[in-house]
Amino acid sequence: MVITQTPLRLSFAGGGSDLADYYLHGDGQVISTAIDKYIFVIIKERFDNKIVLNYSRNETVEDITEIKHELIRSAMEMTGLGRGVEISTLADIPSEGSGLGSSSSLVVGLLNAMYSYIGEQVTAERLAREACEIEINRCGRPIGKQDQYIAAFGGLRRFVFHANDTVSERRVELPAQSLRLFGSYLMLFFTNRTRKSAEILTEQKSQTTSKRDVLEAMMPLVDQIENALAAQEFEEVGRLLHVGWELKKRMAAKISDGEIDHMYERALRAGALGGKIAGAGGGGFLLLYVPPSHQEAVRHALGELYELPFMPERDGSKIIFNIKRYPFK
Repeated sequence: MVITQTPLRLSFAGGGSDLADYYLHGDGQVISTAIDKYIFVIIKERFDNKIVLNYSRNETVEDITEIKHELIRSAMEMTGLGRGVEISTLADIPSEGSGLGSSSSLVVGLLNAMYSYIGEQVTAERLAREACEIEINRCGRPIGKQDQYIAAFGGLRRFVFHANDTVSERRVELPAQSLRLFGSYLMLFFTNRTRKSAEILTEQKSQTTSKRDVLEAMMPLVDQIENALAAQEFEEVGRLLHVGWELKKRMAAKISDGEIDHMYERALRAGALGGKIAGAGGGGFLLLYVPPSHQEAVRHALGELYELPFMPERDGSKIIFNIKRYPFK
């Protein structure tokens, strides 16, 4: 039996430049962090030759081609994992519509678990690249590449998406104590709204060329946030998040609305320096940068919203349990 643990993520700046419509005409870049909330994938051998899947639904099939869950089916086809297995997935938060990159974390975790199960060790880069191939090319989802890479690599990192379809990355180095301090300034609230990101991302993707000037204006924020983090000028990160959110709202009509704007404005009035809706927008989680002296006031201002405590996570997808017995077959 194999169990993988794969982190969810928060993106601070640059989202949208990881779409091929942008980076094929000039480098895109993002800065993001993995967080200590996870997707778990469990693979166990079965005595028979059936394939049993347990997620928000249950499937029992005889052949891979019968699997309805397209991400699991595609991951099995890519890795060559055959019949006679039971695959279960668990998540710390709602598995869809959270804005925390859960679908990409799931694919990276599936690939990591399946390769480990068949006895093949693969790199984080390969996990990320193949997860992109599954979600973007095989399943046709209108998403970029950043979620797959931060899920595979983990940590607080900057990624650059090149026109030749390669990706380079580097970790933003912070001492452990400083990383915890930075994490303590971030607050995450569930907006009580989940959404299908595909509609927003499809609109954003279709407008990548016409809104290129907005994306170009967002690119310097990646450098500025990286520099502020390196200098441990964390309040500057909060202010830059606000600048980025104001730009992001111009990318698609449904990224924000009156209700979300009202939540964000209440947080600012209570002392938040900046923030954004995580992921595509339209719902899911609201990320805020709040000095400790104002955090109780923000909690009170957003009293109807559930707060999700979290910290940055240094590791990417990893095997947390792997026991091999004499095989049934």
